[in-house]
Amino acid sequence: MKLLFSAFLFSIISFQSAVCQTTFSNNRESFFKDTSVINATLSVDMSKVFKHSKHGDLFYGNFSTTLPDGTKVNDPVQLQIRGHFRQDYCFVPPIKIKFSYKDSAKLTFLKSLKLVSECKVSPDHDQLLLKEYLVYKIYNLLTGRSFNARLLNLTFQDSMGKKKPFTEHAFLLEDVADVGKRNGCVEWKKGKVNTEATDRRQMTMVAIFEYMIGNTDWAVSVEHNIRLIVSAKDTISRPFAVPYDFDYSGLVNTYYAIPDEKLEIENVTTRVYRGFPRSMGELQQALDTFRLKKKEIYELINNFSLLNDKNKQSMTGFLDGFYTEINIPSVVQNVFIDHARTE
Repeated sequence: MKLLFSAFLFSIISFQSAVCQTTFSNNRESFFKDTSVINATLSVDMSKVFKHSKHGDLFYGNFSTTLPDGTKVNDPVQLQIRGHFRQDYCFVPPIKIKFSYKDSAKLTFLKSLKLVSECKVSPDHDQLLLKEYLVYKIYNLLTGRSFNARLLNLTFQDSMGKKKPFTEHAFLLEDVADVGKRNGCVEWKKGKVNTEATDRRQMTMVAIFEYMIGNTDWAVSVEHNIRLIVSAKDTISRPFAVPYDFDYSGLVNTYYAIPDEKLEIENVTTRVYRGFPRSMGELQQALDTFRLKKKEIYELINNFSLLNDKNKQSMTGFLDGFYTEINIPSVVQNVFIDHARTE
């Protein structure tokens, strides 16, 4: 009887383990829903990647980690250098990791993902990276039409053995196709569209959010730090704008963030609304979402243990200004209507 029970118990444990492993190993949505920090190592030729790379260059390396179910990973990956400004200015260039480089790779289900790293390797830049990660999480609270991010504690190791390894925080950014899939949409591939040709309600949310975080570094018409998704079933619907890349925002306030001189502001912590005018009714409907989520947003920041107290206070203090403004009707009128864009 004991042997029979033991065999039965073992079969249950084995089945549960297999289910857990299968679910994680083949589901990108589950991967990004998991909020645990992944400890991983990216082994590359550091001399080539960090010092002599340019936009579009391809390199090869290995990505190793241990999955939540205990599975050991040591996958060959392909790295593509992307970006422009950060590629020239930052120590770690923007990288896109192709996990599906080899069919046998355990993380092949992730396909290709952008890796967002610290600009420079220092405690201050580590905090800036964590602040940008939190901006993504804040927008997740406001709308499902948003990019998910998965935080890493990532060690860069020199595959040639000539450079000392270093560890920093970084995060992987969800692919736009998966953002679309979660929302019953597909990526927009019908060419460029003007801001006001997108879904009006969603565009209102995007423009207010960019104002909330103090970000002017975006443009729908040229898809600058904006991606577009559209309903997979409604062929005549307007596309939805999905923002990303928030390192130029006042809420993050990186050292290198300089506003466009045309805006006539001295720094990115000065908010400028870059959306088009809306009726007071439309604005209040959108602003109600921001008000409703205020407590969760502040809790998200204050409960994030990796962020130090100084930066928690700077983020919540910056947001205080936004929440004060949106509760004064005359200010809402002035910012979002009277001084909205007209072209």
